[in-house]
Amino acid sequence: MTAPGTGDDVLDAHSTAVPLADGRELIYFDDGPGHDRSAPDQRVLPARDMRSEVRYDPISGDWVTMAAHRQSRTHLPGRDECPLCPSAPGRHGEIPASGYHVVTFENRFPSLGGPPAGGRCEVVCFTDDHGSSFSHLPERRLETLARAWTHRTRKLAELPGVEYVFVFENRGDEIGATLQHPHGQIYAYPFVPARVARALDMARSYRAERGGCLFCAVVAAESAAERVVARTDRFVAFVPEAARWPYEVHIYPHRHATGLPDLQPDERAELMVLYRDVLRRFDHLFDAPAPYVAHLQQAPAGPDAELAHLSVRIFTPRRAENKLKYLAASESGAGAFINDVLPETAARHLRRAGRA
Repeated sequence: MTAPGTGDDVLDAHSTAVPLADGRELIYFDDGPGHDRSAPDQRVLPARDMRSEVRYDPISGDWVTMAAHRQSRTHLPGRDECPLCPSAPGRHGEIPASGYHVVTFENRFPSLGGPPAGGRCEVVCFTDDHGSSFSHLPERRLETLARAWTHRTRKLAELPGVEYVFVFENRGDEIGATLQHPHGQIYAYPFVPARVARALDMARSYRAERGGCLFCAVVAAESAAERVVARTDRFVAFVPEAARWPYEVHIYPHRHATGLPDLQPDERAELMVLYRDVLRRFDHLFDAPAPYVAHLQQAPAGPDAELAHLSVRIFTPRRAENKLKYLAASESGAGAFINDVLPETAARHLRRAGRA
């Protein structure tokens, strides 16, 4: 146990770790006390396939993961076969309990892990309600999810060889989500991903030339601009001036914090409510659930941690009611994005969507 109000480094009284049938770890994070999580995994599972490799591209400087075994992973199952729904008589999935709040567990079909690649991949289930979504979670559940994310960020960063912990969610067939149950993932990379490394390089150069934090300067400028979508006392959500996607929002704390572990519990709760608000605005843009990618930018595990500044970033590839943004030659081949929607227009639409 840790001191009251922290509860991040070890499992607290409202969390329970259990083994799955193939030896993977699953952790229940509950909204409160009084929940029995002793139900065993009744499946008979084969040993996991851990043949991933991480290869270095000497021309781009990127690390690329080879995970051919994922071709056989579960793909768009029907609701009756969803592996993330609670287990029931005659149907046993990844979560043994008959109901749950938030669950994290090692991915059965991981992109990373094992001796060749290193790292670790986990799944995070936000709710046991198959038809729900992040934007419908109550505030108590948001606090539980923040607790789970923070705990896993800290513990995964401590694993040997892990250099960066990446928390994310892919939602919608349009962006390639293979399971429809509300969930996200966490990748513990054995390298710092290229885009994160580039941002840290920019922050390092800014500090050397001007002093201070590049991200803090950006937050100050954007907080005074017309692209603000929503704000709270300690956080601001805005469409960045050079947004790559038609509808893209970044959420930052005003104060310098490098990741979720740097925030106090009340700050995390405030962040999660604003995050939910932004996702609701995305859903109201075109009166349909928005396909989106959302992720947290946090500090790397190494010596560059203080250069980082926590942010949540969300975008949808939907640029109009019946049109999607595709990564064509300029984006995929040259790495030069072309945006069809002015960021100022996107921000205005998102502000209006908050009144829907």
